[in-house]
Amino acid sequence: MSQRLYVKIREEDNVVIAVRDLAAGTQVMEGLKVNQDIPQAHKIALCDIPAGGEIIRYGVVLGYAIGDIKKGDWINEHMLELPESPSVDDMAFGTNLVKTEDLPMPTRTVWMGYKNAEGPAGTRNLLGIVTTVQCAAGVLKVAVERIKRELLPKYPNVDGVVAVTHPYGCGVAINAPLAVIPIRAITNVIRHPNFGGQIMVVGLGCEKLTYDRVLPKEDITPENVLTLQDYAGHDAMMNAIMEMAEKKLEKLNRRKREELPLSDLLIGMQCGGSDAFSGVSANPSAGYAADMLVRGGATVMFSEVTEVRDGVHMLAARCGDAHTRDRLAEEMKWYDRYLADGGVDRDANPTPGNKQGGLANIVEKAMGSIAKSGTSQIMEVLSPAEKPTRHGLIYGATPASDIVCGPSQVASGIGLQVFMTGRGTPYGLDICPVIKVCSRNEMKEHWFDLIDISAGDVAIGERTIAQVGQEIFDMILDVASGIREPYSDKYGFHNDMCIFNPAPIT
Repeated sequence: MSQRLYVKIREEDNVVIAVRDLAAGTQVMEGLKVNQDIPQAHKIALCDIPAGGEIIRYGVVLGYAIGDIKKGDWINEHMLELPESPSVDDMAFGTNLVKTEDLPMPTRTVWMGYKNAEGPAGTRNLLGIVTTVQCAAGVLKVAVERIKRELLPKYPNVDGVVAVTHPYGCGVAINAPLAVIPIRAITNVIRHPNFGGQIMVVGLGCEKLTYDRVLPKEDITPENVLTLQDYAGHDAMMNAIMEMAEKKLEKLNRRKREELPLSDLLIGMQCGGSDAFSGVSANPSAGYAADMLVRGGATVMFSEVTEVRDGVHMLAARCGDAHTRDRLAEEMKWYDRYLADGGVDRDANPTPGNKQGGLANIVEKAMGSIAKSGTSQIMEVLSPAEKPTRHGLIYGATPASDIVCGPSQVASGIGLQVFMTGRGTPYGLDICPVIKVCSRNEMKEHWFDLIDISAGDVAIGERTIAQVGQEIFDMILDVASGIREPYSDKYGFHNDMCIFNPAPIT
């Protein structure tokens, strides 16, 4: 059987995307030859579209033709005028609620994790050492290398040591209203599920982010916090950090994995380096896995405001009540203002790589991005770095930037992230494992030892979304249980902790 040449999403679409590079004159279907060379993943017009006419994919108007487009033409980002952003006022809610029993049945209902006194369980057993200010980062990074080399081998049940450094803490307007976002992120990371309740915070001593802003009074003790300016020189500093770390490692070493229900698992879904296949193969497959997890009682978070903004009405339809719908609208309005204050709009999001991968604008990108959320009801909407209070599907309103969304989800408590990509990225997190899923088989062949799963067979019609979704689901539970190691952890490809700080820097 010859390989398919195009993918069409909805019957009403007037474009398809090319499954591979197509030479001018190639017949892609009966009655349709391409007029130019068409790059893989780019759009082909199925009919004549006059200037001002709608260009439709996913059953959604991606934009309006700037000039006349002929049947068989290549449609790229230079040929569309962006539609207006959809209103978030008075959105209908509860009109597309899928019952839990109608979601795909999980094939496994337990996993092996580290039970915590409260909140989700850990997928790893880590000593996390958090700074209150970037000024302490250099000292801590050197100390952590010593801890790994000199202390960690004595504690075989501890998976690793993580230095949580970040660009916040001083030179900032600490009492500005929006400072609540980075402060909340640091506060919540200190108690990340993978840190097993062991608090270790290193400060400098003169920063604005004082211990009382990130810890309750009862936790501000010599056992938990260490101030570098209190120590006379290098050796004293290092010895103090090593001594505190060893006491924490002794406690963490007693932790053991145990069989847990899916309700103790919290994972994040994110995508980056997307292409026009992301919404065809990788993201829908991850969404299928998300539905399986939700049916089994797990909590799944998806995010990225600009990458859902043009489909916000679709998300509102999946909100079960007016309060959840209103929270969704609040977060969208806040971000609209945030972008406007910076002199841009939502279409500042797509990257050159996104466009090379066939994504014409943010509308098209958003339609594919939403697919990773699956189909289940949205149970809660959170501000950046907030912790979920409910099980099921959660929307966390974070920036779409990979290196900011990831830390925001980590601060919300995810124990594992599934990351979909079309163009490829070595992104990873050191606080929790990241599984990479690519949208094209060519990407997997090129980065054969960087990408964990390819959903490319969905794009070429050789596997179904359910089949790849099952593969993702199985790997989620295997990685969460410590049975398998994703490539990002194998090589230690871990991004910095870039927390979201919309507040002023002084």
